Amino acid sequence: MDRDTAPNVLQRRLSRRALLQASSAAALLAACSGGSKAAPTATQPAATELPPAATLATAPTAAASLEEKIGQMLMVGFRGLTIAQSDSFAADIQQHHLGSTVLFDYDVPSASPVRNIQSLDQLAALTAGLQSLASTPLLIATDEEGGQVSRLKEQFGFPPTVSAAYLGAQNDVALTHQYAATMADMLAAAGINLNLAPVVDLNVNPANPIIGALDRSFSADPAVVTQQALEFIRAHHERGVLCTLKHFPGHGSSTQDSHLGFVDVTNTWSERELEPFANIIQAGEADVIMTAHVFNANLDPDYPATLSKPVVTGILRERLGYDGVVITDDMQMRAISDRYGFEAALQLAVEAGADIIAIANNTVFEEGIAARAAGVLIDLVHAGTISEQRIDESVQRIERLKARLAA
Repeated sequence: MDRDTAPNVLQRRLSRRALLQASSAAALLAACSGGSKAAPTATQPAATELPPAATLATAPTAAASLEEKIGQMLMVGFRGLTIAQSDSFAADIQQHHLGSTVLFDYDVPSASPVRNIQSLDQLAALTAGLQSLASTPLLIATDEEGGQVSRLKEQFGFPPTVSAAYLGAQNDVALTHQYAATMADMLAAAGINLNLAPVVDLNVNPANPIIGALDRSFSADPAVVTQQALEFIRAHHERGVLCTLKHFPGHGSSTQDSHLGFVDVTNTWSERELEPFANIIQAGEADVIMTAHVFNANLDPDYPATLSKPVVTGILRERLGYDGVVITDDMQMRAISDRYGFEAALQLAVEAGADIIAIANNTVFEEGIAARAAGVLIDLVHAGTISEQRIDESVQRIERLKARLAA
């Protein structure tokens, strides 16, 4: 996804928070207007700090219909700078009860620099509009890692960022906190409540075309990656923004890009690549974890991690003790789409233990993909292939996550 490629009370509280975040954009426009290169300081007023997940009870799901619950498990991308330009997606939110969306600055299929992001005020208006359509407030996500993977670019008037590799090389937690705080301020002001960052892959292979070569890893040292990622996450939490650890169980040792096809890490992956995930889970700072589309015959002889129950349920949930939200990497990436049918891939991902199915709609663009995905999952439940209890497990995790934004 990184390549430029609930109860009524909870709903009302989240809706109010979304409007407050959008209205706060005006306070930051001066820092972002006129192409200014100056980053706002990390000492400006911050949003309410997120409470830890352990303090919140699981919200009930019994009152929700199957269609509503399935919708919460889908994250779908769309085209449009305004709601008026994305009427079909507005219908998807209202009719298919989508729980999440992901925003991009560039539209890959059309090679267009116009997708969802043009300026802070435009973006805040867009996210507020999206939230106004949702019966259950949305997780609105983007990939804002810093450096080469940044959606809030300087050309749109946002402050400059630096890469994870730069921060890891400095290994100065105060500096990391400062850059991450500025980033999180922009996300919060824009109404984006989920950052698809930080990358906690180890820089095992610096020539890795999708991690090391793009300076997306903090370090090859698990201790440095852990320390830097925790500081990045805490700066976001102070400003009310959730984070995503990626890409489980580790993409840093690969020699290929899973956007482009099958990636086998059987001979390059090691247990050390689990350490940052394990450390951050143990610290209680893991909001969401994204799976990698990497194949490792030593972990699962049949499927890549995203589709693997031994990896997602066996290693992440049972061995590492993680009971938070698991999101897939983009299911349209060719590591999945070239080898598995759409229906089979959705089934395998849910059976593996994924809670949110990410369909960025930006490797290819398919009008109506939200309805198609929802239909597949609903049919699987009706056929008895996937139990509704399994769906409820995911929805409860998603509700806990959203409740932290409302608390």
